Amino acid sequence: MEPRHLSLDELNSGLDEILQSPVDGGRIEMLIVRPIADERQTPQMVEVNSDAGVVGDHWSTGEYSDESDVQIAIMNSRVLDLVTGNARERWSLAGDNLIADMNLSQENLVPGQKLEIGSAILEITEVPHKGCSKFSARFGPDALRFVNLGRAAELRLRGVYARVVQPGHITVGDQINKL
Repeated sequence: MEPRHLSLDELNSGLDEILQSPVDGGRIEMLIVRPIADERQTPQMVEVNSDAGVVGDHWSTGEYSDESDVQIAIMNSRVLDLVTGNARERWSLAGDNLIADMNLSQENLVPGQKLEIGSAILEITEVPHKGCSKFSARFGPDALRFVNLGRAAELRLRGVYARVVQPGHITVGDQINKL
């Protein structure tokens, strides 16, 4: 059975819950490694470094490998929970590396903001993270509109990009601290 895609009205009704995300001291809810396109692994721990981003992820060998500003993609778990209809088993379809319960808005995480997660330190970059046709196919056209239009860009509902400034390990359950 195909998952039901939520309407824009249903998605907008969940915005208040998303806005309650922690501004600091958030938590890693899921880790996603994409060894090749359209393949997903959800390990309990990943290694990150400035050469590979998430070690084992195809970012370092893909079309964006020379763009360190998009090394690691982070998405808010509350947004993902909403667009998947509370189907956690579908979270990995988004393809973001770190699924975090944290406010990712431009107001909370300005470019250059450093985050300590596990033994690693990441830095938020200026590159906007936009939903694409794959996101629409997986979660519905209204979900794509929800994460891209209106206040969505300022709230970064589709997520944010970061680069590795201190290599280390990140584990599901790790706290996210702003430095």
